[in-house]
Amino acid sequence: MATSTDELVKPGQGRGLLDVYSHRFLLKLLVRKEIKVRYRGSVLGLMWSYVKPLIQFLIYFIALGIFLNLERGTPNYAIYLFAGIVLVNFFTESLANATRSIVDNRDLIRKIYLPRELFPAATVWVSAAHFLPQLLVLVVACLVVGWAPSILQLAAVVLIFLMVAVLATGLGLMFGAVNVYFRDSENIVDMIIMVVTWASPVLYVWSMVERVMGPWFWIYQLNPMTVAVEVFHWTFWEPTLKPDQPVGATLPPDFFALWLPVAMLITLAVLFVGQLMFRRLAIHFAQEL
Repeated sequence: MATSTDELVKPGQGRGLLDVYSHRFLLKLLVRKEIKVRYRGSVLGLMWSYVKPLIQFLIYFIALGIFLNLERGTPNYAIYLFAGIVLVNFFTESLANATRSIVDNRDLIRKIYLPRELFPAATVWVSAAHFLPQLLVLVVACLVVGWAPSILQLAAVVLIFLMVAVLATGLGLMFGAVNVYFRDSENIVDMIIMVVTWASPVLYVWSMVERVMGPWFWIYQLNPMTVAVEVFHWTFWEPTLKPDQPVGATLPPDFFALWLPVAMLITLAVLFVGQLMFRRLAIHFAQEL
């Protein structure tokens, strides 16, 4: 009996992130599993999504806003600070967990074949589940102080959320794959997380950086997380300002014409490189684990 070789598929060869969508049922199972495992034996459970960023916010607000007097020069500094913390926490949590996702699921990877990209993608979804309660708290706080955003600003929030999720996924694929071979990757990611927190205008206003860097300010703007945080400030912080509270431009010059498109292109490039590295290294995951 003749057999058509056109119907044969090389084992372990997939379509990358496209397989995540076609296996979305498995993605849901992995997300539920990650949440249950993370909070197993925990008293507060998902309430930690509120407690941890709240403590982080209080520390930064007291140390920088009160002790270093940044609150006086930045109206509604509490809103400004929390808007940046919420977004950066989403990115850092996604990247850290995605980096460990392959190693943490070694037993499952060694036993059966399923698209390896499911594991980093699932951790990003878990981080999104933690991000939404924090975003809700931010929205309530903004409404209390008179938040009145435009439709364009609300649409920008969705766009930035997707951009940060894609950026975290791309870097997570990259470092998650490398971490299988070199466990030093987790330490590198920890340093990246520390740098992102301070290299984005979360704790300070971007104009402070422009005054110091001068013509080299464009290097600072090449960081997609810098652009993402600036959009969040534009959406949540700027509408809460009163006419008698001038703080200068809330966005850098040529932001929408230049820096936002550049940030999106860099994000897509990171995703492409991350997927390429992941597919090449995933061939020997089971053996290395």
